Amino acid sequence: MVDQSMTVPRGDAQGFGKYFRQDFLSGFLVFLIALPLCLGISLASGFPPLAGIFAAIIGSILTTFISNSEMTIKGPAAGLIVIAIGCIEEFGGDGMTGGFTAADMSAYKMTLAVGVAAAVLQILFGIFRAGVLGEFFPVSAVHGMLAAIGIIIISKQVPVALGVEAKGDPLDLLGRIPEFIMEANPAIALIGGISLIVMFVWPLIRGRLGFLKVVPSPLIVLAVVVPMGWGFDLLHDHSYFLQGHKYQLGEQYLVRMPSRMFGMFDEIAFPDFSALKLPVAWKWVMMFFIVGSLESLLSAKAIDLIDPWRRKTSMDRDMAAVGVANLAAAMVGGLPIISEIVRSRANIDNGARTRFADMWHGVFLLACVALIPTVLHMIPLAALAAMLIYTGSRLAHPSEFMHVYHIGREQLVIFVTTIIAVLATDLLIGIAVGIAMKMFIHILNGVPIGSLFKPYLDVTDVDESTCMISAHHSAVFSNWIPFRREIEHIGFVKRKNLIVDLSETKFVDHSVMDKLITMQRDFEQEGLSLEITGLETHRGLSDHEAAARKRGVARVRRVTVTTDAKLERWLEDEFVQRGATGYTVIPCSGAGRRLIAGGEPPVNSQMRIEVICTNEVCERILAFLRKEVQPEHHVTACAEVVEVVRLGQFLSDSNGYTNGSLSQNGSSNGHAKTAEVIQQC
Repeated sequence: MVDQSMTVPRGDAQGFGKYFRQDFLSGFLVFLIALPLCLGISLASGFPPLAGIFAAIIGSILTTFISNSEMTIKGPAAGLIVIAIGCIEEFGGDGMTGGFTAADMSAYKMTLAVGVAAAVLQILFGIFRAGVLGEFFPVSAVHGMLAAIGIIIISKQVPVALGVEAKGDPLDLLGRIPEFIMEANPAIALIGGISLIVMFVWPLIRGRLGFLKVVPSPLIVLAVVVPMGWGFDLLHDHSYFLQGHKYQLGEQYLVRMPSRMFGMFDEIAFPDFSALKLPVAWKWVMMFFIVGSLESLLSAKAIDLIDPWRRKTSMDRDMAAVGVANLAAAMVGGLPIISEIVRSRANIDNGARTRFADMWHGVFLLACVALIPTVLHMIPLAALAAMLIYTGSRLAHPSEFMHVYHIGREQLVIFVTTIIAVLATDLLIGIAVGIAMKMFIHILNGVPIGSLFKPYLDVTDVDESTCMISAHHSAVFSNWIPFRREIEHIGFVKRKNLIVDLSETKFVDHSVMDKLITMQRDFEQEGLSLEITGLETHRGLSDHEAAARKRGVARVRRVTVTTDAKLERWLEDEFVQRGATGYTVIPCSGAGRRLIAGGEPPVNSQMRIEVICTNEVCERILAFLRKEVQPEHHVTACAEVVEVVRLGQFLSDSNGYTNGSLSQNGSSNGHAKTAEVIQQC
């Protein structure tokens, strides 16, 4: 745990010396992760292996002195593999399948020109303070795009891990995996398989291994498979027989590297700007620009949330820095870079203090490829492919589907639609289809078409220190940007507390709910408050705190308990303690199964307590009845779903609401269950 009372570390001249030890060590540990990943991402992108290293070196050193992001690590990312290889293939390359030919070199240089143009757009994006445009894209569509990228990475890297050459669309390659397994080169497949096992197993066990827990999985992979490469003599071309089949081994299964010290400078390549005369090039410029910028912005925001000192990155400044680094990298043959979230998280876990950790990781990469390129040549390609398969599996993990489903079924529809559209077409069309699907769902939920892109806001002063924004019609992802600007102007410019009243909206979508909850934390960091009110008449589409909310009747639970009148006061107190906001007591008489079977008269001294409450409070009350009341007393209790007009009347602080305002842990209830009978007496 970090002592929050410590001086907030800053990446300035004083911080360079003061936090040198922590930043230097973290930079070295991140370098161990980045080295194999940069090589693997570069090869998977159809670039020469050193292109990824060039990008990481240039990106980490330049952005350290331009961006104010203290914890992010800049470098090539798996999310851009799909765009890079697609661009290479568009210009006539084949991703170095069968060797790096003249056609591959030409396509590579034309792709560098595309990278230069995209970098210029990123710089302009930052200079003109357009970083907020990243807020437009709906969360579920973005996650769907990333999951699709993960699936594509897996489909293209499985053949490499098995030592098989293959081309085709992602869906075609996925369907041919059994064929690839049958055709696999056993020695190469063994290297790939062991690498994949290490990538999955090491994170599960390293926490129990003391000082070894700081050793990253990719380094363990290299420690295992490089000796395997020696054992299989991959440095020399030869063949071997296994079960009557002849297989080839040789340097084609190893990373291609310069054969001498400082030979990296021979690998520098320059863009072929004639590519920009082709209309198709600008499609790829926009894909690099949009997807790269979006991934970088999302990563920087995510890292800000887990920064131990909660330092805020200027997204516009960071975007300009990424653009400058991409421009410089593309001019000498490097891959595009972004703020990379996995390495950034490792940077925090390793104890980094300032942005100089990013610089040191670049310095270590430079020293490694300049001084020991022949050592890097011993890394098997199958091991790098296994690392990328692991990365792809993290992007498209089944837990991602479950997480989106828990937010809301409509979010899962958007998520899956985006995945299918990306796999069937490309990233731009895929995310456009995801956005269109979200808008269609909004219209079905009653969002007026006129408010899809324009927020209708009224701003009033509550007192000298507080303002209220009242939203009308809808608050959805597509009208969020001007809404956000108004919130930031009142809170961070005028330095006022803010109340956001959503009572007059017909629909508030998940993206806006998620961003409002995030902004509550931003206001707290600035010593201000952001209160969200007016949701008592809205029904959450799931129990998730950031679920979309639709105005109308809300589903809650009604608990009805019949028992001895002597228990009345006790039960009333216990129900209130468990979150009930009210109750109704009715004296009654009656007979249960036991009395009727015995022919006995009805009991007159009974009472019925009725409570209308949320699902969470209902479960607490039922648990209390089961454990503390039912064993000692005759009691009949049932729970049923009812619909109420004003949800806020039945919400207490324990549910995340106070008078209809949403707390950070708030949720509403959307589960319908059949009546539940605990005991019939």
